[in-house]
Amino acid sequence: MLLWQGISEPPSFKPHHLPLASNYPKTQVQTGMAVPRVNKKLLQELESMGFPTARATRALHYSGNASLEAGIDWIIDHENDPDIDQMPLVPVDIDIESPEPFHITEAMKIKAQELRDQTRKKRKEEEKKLEQQMEREREKERIRSGKEVVQAKQILEDNERKRNIASRNSEKEEEKRARERIRWKLEQDKLERRVKLGLPPGHTASAKLSIPVRGQIQKSLPVRSVAKSEHMRECLRSLRRNHKDDDARVRRAFQTLMTYVGNVAKNPDQEKFRKIRLSNPSFLDRVGSLIGGIEFLELCGFERTEAGEFLYLPRDKVDMATLYSAASELKSALTNPFFGLL
Repeated sequence: MLLWQGISEPPSFKPHHLPLASNYPKTQVQTGMAVPRVNKKLLQELESMGFPTARATRALHYSGNASLEAGIDWIIDHENDPDIDQMPLVPVDIDIESPEPFHITEAMKIKAQELRDQTRKKRKEEEKKLEQQMEREREKERIRSGKEVVQAKQILEDNERKRNIASRNSEKEEEKRARERIRWKLEQDKLERRVKLGLPPGHTASAKLSIPVRGQIQKSLPVRSVAKSEHMRECLRSLRRNHKDDDARVRRAFQTLMTYVGNVAKNPDQEKFRKIRLSNPSFLDRVGSLIGGIEFLELCGFERTEAGEFLYLPRDKVDMATLYSAASELKSALTNPFFGLL
């Protein structure tokens, strides 16, 4: 504390009596970077007009804190600067106070409003351009997806026609074998009745010649294709033959398999339709306990998990052509009364 001896009060100092920073020793000069101190009143006025603090501070600093109008003019001239919203930094702080209150004129308000409108307009234009670009990308993706869908649809239609032709031929062959078997049984019944009545067998030789031999019929059929649809058809036939005494249960199994296949085809992205718990009582009763049921699902792409708890069809292995082929074979099995009888 300084003591002023012989003087009633300390001498008054005026600003021009203070030593300049350049007159201080270099060890006393601040060398760090800091936000410049600007006129607080002008800063508050700019902030109240909607300008960010960093932009208002930069405008007042670089316009010399001259006036509110000078700050607004600086913002208008530098609105496209990339660093306009970055807080300025200076080596030393400068304490500047407004010499007198400054009032916002109507012209300043108009300029500030115009600047805000221009900023909003520019932002909307940029957002519109971005949206248009995104829409173009989405349109390209839709076109690409549309082409893929059309190609896949054409392939499916071709495969469907081929399967329908093969299915009709197979149905005709099965109907033919069924009629031959019925005719053979009728001839056998006639023969047995004639023998019981003591009558001569009649045209036994011709009847015997007309009896179809299963081995000969099988040899006369064309060799099955190794296509997956053929394996599916054979799997369904095996299921029908192994449970031929329970038509209702077989039909329910076919309908359940159709439901599984249809759900995956309609909702390939939903995992719940691509995951079947093997221990589920309903699944075991309808499909799991029947010979050929799980095998058919595996032909559709389902795989047993490592723990063996589920049948799971990975999303990237969903093959629509295979699913449509499976549905076609199931439909044939449900509608053809002679399916798998022979």
